[in-house]
Amino acid sequence: MAAISRIFNRKSKDEAFPSSGGVSDIEAEAVSELVRRVRDIEISMRGMVKESLGGEYISRFRGDGIDFEDFREYQPGDEIRAIDWNVTARQGIPHVKNFVEEREMSVFLAVDISGSGAYGSQGPSKREVMAELAAVLALSAVQGKDKVGLVLFTDELELFLPPQKSRQHCLRIIREVLFHKPERSQGSSLVPLQEVLANGLKKRSLVFVLSDFLFSEDVSQALRLASQKHDLVAVPLLDPAESNLPNVGRVVLADPETGRSLEVDTSSARVREQLAETAAVWQTELTESFQKLGIDTMPVTTDQPILPVLHRFFRGRS
Repeated sequence: MAAISRIFNRKSKDEAFPSSGGVSDIEAEAVSELVRRVRDIEISMRGMVKESLGGEYISRFRGDGIDFEDFREYQPGDEIRAIDWNVTARQGIPHVKNFVEEREMSVFLAVDISGSGAYGSQGPSKREVMAELAAVLALSAVQGKDKVGLVLFTDELELFLPPQKSRQHCLRIIREVLFHKPERSQGSSLVPLQEVLANGLKKRSLVFVLSDFLFSEDVSQALRLASQKHDLVAVPLLDPAESNLPNVGRVVLADPETGRSLEVDTSSARVREQLAETAAVWQTELTESFQKLGIDTMPVTTDQPILPVLHRFFRGRS
């Protein structure tokens, strides 16, 4: 709880971009490049949402309550207990209360920014794909009149942004997912996420967990409480080389989170087969863990466009 309190109470400006005042030319150029990359993602993803995904998103998610809308005249078949006797007495005609389903809900993007997210074998890194996904989901939420918040985690809680519904807030979310540097650790764990979801979010929310899910702990145990309190959607990101090792001879593979390295002979068919078998078993176990908890999944690979994946997911939610 101490970690949650520290992150929740941290005072920071809710700016989409850092200021370039009082910095060197090199630093100012770096800031300009950051701004350009964030805006490029936002513009391209905004077009995708507007043209392809907005209507699908709006129809798939609802809040968890009902709101009073207005009074209307009693109609045959209405529940007698719904009659408002005060209004009925004033109008001289039976009236009932009319309720509508609560539309607005809070959407949270929980993004794993541990060291393994920097990996990209032949194109964008997993973290860059996460930024694109975060942009689409954040813009979809705002277009659907929902608030969207952000949780960044490694094996610690790195950043918490309360939900808002502005374009400027979406820009900041993209920037943070793409460029936020962990303060103390490159490790990964679901423990800090579990803590903030179970104890930090008071209202039931829709939570997208973006990660490669390369955790040492049991995923089903780590997310059990959070899945009971919130509507969780797991978004596992996989680089194709992590399950199908290319034949490039002897290479040194380094773990970005621990720093440990291992020399591997990728020209060995047996080595490649063992890796593929291990990856297949891991993916099966991960899928089974999500199914046990009733968590929807949206698997993404870094070498494929994300639009078809999002279409299938939104349609499946119905």
